[in-house]
Amino acid sequence: MSTPFNEEAIDDLGRYIKAQREIARLSVRHLARMAEVSDSYLSQIEKGRYQPSAQVLTNLAKGLNLQPDVLFRMAGWLPTTPAEEKCSVEDAIRHDDRLTEGQRSALVQLYRTMVGD
Repeated sequence: MSTPFNEEAIDDLGRYIKAQREIARLSVRHLARMAEVSDSYLSQIEKGRYQPSAQVLTNLAKGLNLQPDVLFRMAGWLPTTPAEEKCSVEDAIRHDDRLTEGQRSALVQLYRTMVGD
């Protein structure tokens, strides 16, 4: 997928990937292996220095238990609306295997309360 380089979006994407990796308690090396890229390449993505391909984003999404479109939106390849941003937070909570179903439900309710839904 050839898309124009949006520096701000790529910076945001890198920070988001790093945050999700840290939340999942994955090392750079482990996520890089899951995404089939080198450790240094993933590190550069996290620093916003490289625009990853659609395949790399898909592999990263899989390793982070995210839908690929979440990362595609962060990269600026798909339109983002406030409702979609909210859904991605809720999706992240719902797909976190470290939480019990009760914890997931409570976090989603807390999130909705905090954002006014």
